Amino acid sequence: MKMKLRTVIYSGKVEIDNVPIYSCTTCNRSEVFPEVKPDLTGLISQLGAQPDKQTFLFNECNEWANLLVEAKAEKLHTDQPAFERLIEQRINKLLDLLLLAQTLNDEAWISDVKKRLEQMSRRTLLT
Repeated sequence: MKMKLRTVIYSGKVEIDNVPIYSCTTCNRSEVFPEVKPDLTGLISQLGAQPDKQTFLFNECNEWANLLVEAKAEKLHTDQPAFERLIEQRINKLLDLLLLAQTLNDEAWISDVKKRLEQMSRRTLLT
């Protein structure tokens, strides 16, 4: 299955852009990248049953999606070793940000960075 960044439409009104989706060209089956599924379902549940018309950039709330958007923008090779390096670099950046947030005692920032590190710890794709 090939992975693509796609737009997911929820309730006919909400566009969620840059969602990593596996697509099979043979059977035309698609499924959400397992590492992002909890965050996508969480976002959808926050919208409720009758959401207003709106658009979200999923990469702004999910580190896996953000990493894939960055790789696509920089036209990076996404073979296993290159992707592992990209993951390692992002985790190091997040750890640096966590140290800075802790130094500044910014609880909201600390919480956000910890959430992003937790997202990066979902590694079923690479294990």
